[in-house]
Amino acid sequence: MTSASRSAAIPEKPALEGLEPKWADIWEQQGTYRFDRAAALSAGSAFSIDTPPPTASGSLHIGHVFSYTHMDLAARFHRMRGEHIFYPMGWDDNGLPTERRVQNYYGVRCDPTLPYVEGYVPPLEGGDNSSSKAADQVPISRRNFIELCERLTIEDERQFEDLWRAMGLSVDWSLTYRTIGVEAQTVAQRAFLRNLARGEAYQAEAPTLWDITFRTAVAQAELEDKEQPAAYHAVTFHQADGGTIEIATTRPELLPACVALVAHPDDERYQHLFGTTVTTPLFGVEVPIVAHRLAQKDKGTGIAMICTFGDVTDVVWWRELDLPNRTVLGRDGRFLDEAPAGELFTDAGRAAYAELAGKTVFSAKAATVELLRASGDLIGDPKPTTHAVKFFEKGDKPLEIVSTRQWYIANGARDEKLRDRLLDAGRQIDFHPDFMRVRYENWVGGLTGDWLISRQRFFGVPIPVWYHLDADGERGDVIIPDEHALPVDPSTDVPPGFTETQRGVPGGFEGDHDIMDTWSTSSLTPQIAGGWESDPELFGLVFPYSLRSQGQDIIRTWLFSTVLRAQLEHGSIPWTNAGISGFIVDPDRKKMSKSKGNVVTPGAILDEHGADAVRYWAASSRLGTDAAFDPQNPKQMKIGRRLAIKVLNAAKFVYSFGDGRGLSSAAEGDAYRNHVTNPLDVDMLAVLADVVRQATTAYEAFDHARALEVTEQFFWTFCDDYLELVKERAYAGDGSSVAALRLAIDVMLRLLAPVLPFATEEVWSWTHEGSVHTAAWPILEAEAPRGLLPAVSAALIGIRRAKTEAQASQKTEVISATLAGPAILADAADDLKAVGRIAQLELVESDEIEVRSIELAEAPA
Repeated sequence: MTSASRSAAIPEKPALEGLEPKWADIWEQQGTYRFDRAAALSAGSAFSIDTPPPTASGSLHIGHVFSYTHMDLAARFHRMRGEHIFYPMGWDDNGLPTERRVQNYYGVRCDPTLPYVEGYVPPLEGGDNSSSKAADQVPISRRNFIELCERLTIEDERQFEDLWRAMGLSVDWSLTYRTIGVEAQTVAQRAFLRNLARGEAYQAEAPTLWDITFRTAVAQAELEDKEQPAAYHAVTFHQADGGTIEIATTRPELLPACVALVAHPDDERYQHLFGTTVTTPLFGVEVPIVAHRLAQKDKGTGIAMICTFGDVTDVVWWRELDLPNRTVLGRDGRFLDEAPAGELFTDAGRAAYAELAGKTVFSAKAATVELLRASGDLIGDPKPTTHAVKFFEKGDKPLEIVSTRQWYIANGARDEKLRDRLLDAGRQIDFHPDFMRVRYENWVGGLTGDWLISRQRFFGVPIPVWYHLDADGERGDVIIPDEHALPVDPSTDVPPGFTETQRGVPGGFEGDHDIMDTWSTSSLTPQIAGGWESDPELFGLVFPYSLRSQGQDIIRTWLFSTVLRAQLEHGSIPWTNAGISGFIVDPDRKKMSKSKGNVVTPGAILDEHGADAVRYWAASSRLGTDAAFDPQNPKQMKIGRRLAIKVLNAAKFVYSFGDGRGLSSAAEGDAYRNHVTNPLDVDMLAVLADVVRQATTAYEAFDHARALEVTEQFFWTFCDDYLELVKERAYAGDGSSVAALRLAIDVMLRLLAPVLPFATEEVWSWTHEGSVHTAAWPILEAEAPRGLLPAVSAALIGIRRAKTEAQASQKTEVISATLAGPAILADAADDLKAVGRIAQLELVESDEIEVRSIELAEAPA
């Protein structure tokens, strides 16, 4: 690894402006952050980081800057500790978010039935959501659509990289990967085929959470609950003896899909009815009354209808009570043209269903209510309410549950042994903060079904299988490619032993048209970046990784799924540490999100305050702690900018006492420290040594905020008090003070380097060869502090206060002063006299430090 060389002389007026592009270019040219594979192999270890690949189709916001800075702080600390840092950057560019952006940006939508058009030019360039409605979008072939996805994601990724470089992320940009890239596709398909061979991946016809807008299945981890207005409808079911049972439902339109009524087994009102039947209103279908623990005695009338399917509880009841499936909703969110199990319906029931066929859920609900009112089965008026409804996290309409054939990967929901393995893996990983482990464990324990990984979309990693077609053209056995042929696209590639002419014909084959969900690729980021199977030497060096750094909101998705894939494939944890950042919240303590419209993009913030200031703001918050951000009053960023400017100016002042070059090589050695003899200088370095120990311990525990806190506190004491106390000696050429000043700056630059990479690198370049970011982390050995520096600092504050209270300038001469305090103050009496301009100083021993008397000379005219 080549270090940055020394820059020009110390500038006349040091400034932060221009440092980001200057040093970003130098770091890239010099390979400052390049992973030294040979050195890592020689050492037998690397500090490897599993980096979150941001969604390239979106826009980065201040929350990304927050959490990615936390990761970078750890990388920079461990690099300075002499570890070899494997720090890649990935782009999560496949999946639905990219498709939506492409549709809106170019004004197109994918129609796989259309032919490919060579040199296709889209109707829009930069649509900016003006074409978000499907009716406004031009249909194009799948291949044309994917080409547009590729084009736009590459442009987006370039902009993201520019921002990360401006932020000073110490990423090795030669290790960049894309989740749609050839290597990522190969890894994802290889892992899927091995899951399939071991029986961990399987296909099943099952109730599926379905987004009717995007016409795709949705996994449990992608759900989001939203409060929605609704209404309870009181409806009567008919008993054989002429009696009725009243139920309350918010989904009367699903009456034709009703398969049972259910009440709690302990509900005395209905215990005598268990095992009997009732008929449904309007449709006249006979359904049983059953008992189940999930029925709520205090909700509605205490008895509910089970429909296939109104919500996820219906699915649980259907599965555990072994009930029939009467599907009424299609994948387009409309009622099917043909009634389910039509022979069960009465003639009136078939006529009623005809009124619903082809309607949306909303229209069918209104029609059903009118039919119930006409039949006398609706009791009173609907009662308004609100309730939580499940949405796809990227969708705009409530999810429906339809029966579809999908691909799944076992995740422990139905396999107790696998679930226990996953819980044990969570215990092997060090979570920072530790309480975040509970969120992982709660997710594992609360899983209700295996991981649905197939998506009915276009831009993603294809499910790598074909199917034999029998003589009737129906799908038969699965055809699997050889691993050496990966990646494959079954919609265009031909399976072994077949020709393209046999595609889609009886006796031939058919490719699977689905793609994997984006998490089934992102869950393999350690394998993708680490060269699993393609580069065994590298993978053995970096896996398991040292650190996974991420936000708390994707513990259930990215963190869990990565642990799952590592367990299934390697029987191992994927990393030893998981650093979990908190949320960024607005001034009202609401989480920033696009849906709330309170997201702040970082570009303008960086332009106004600078990268070091923004990094300081992020570093001030501990992992797992939410941070409020008010773009109108970014206090922490202003404090961070002031700190960075002070680093420049304080260092320039210290370096003014002579050349200062070449001293760092012995800065922590006995030869250099032997120059420091004055008691105050010795005690300052002793305090600094303790700061180094505290900061090091904090960084080792991934507590960057504590490391910054102790370092910053000392830095301001050093600037405000110590510099003032010793500058007269330094001006006079006192070797002890000059040596102490230079050693302290040398150490503090390295302590602050992870947080303020640009300002510290600029200062370091004035007097050092190489980069501060590849310099050794400071180890400052010293005896325990005697308490002299804080005592003298307190005394100096007292002297300043006395002059202020006398309404005199701090430059006012003092004829005499009496200062009470500990006897140790005598060791710094000359410095106190010099800084306070005191002609005669009397020290009185006391436990309290105070100025007992002061006589000021007349201020000069």
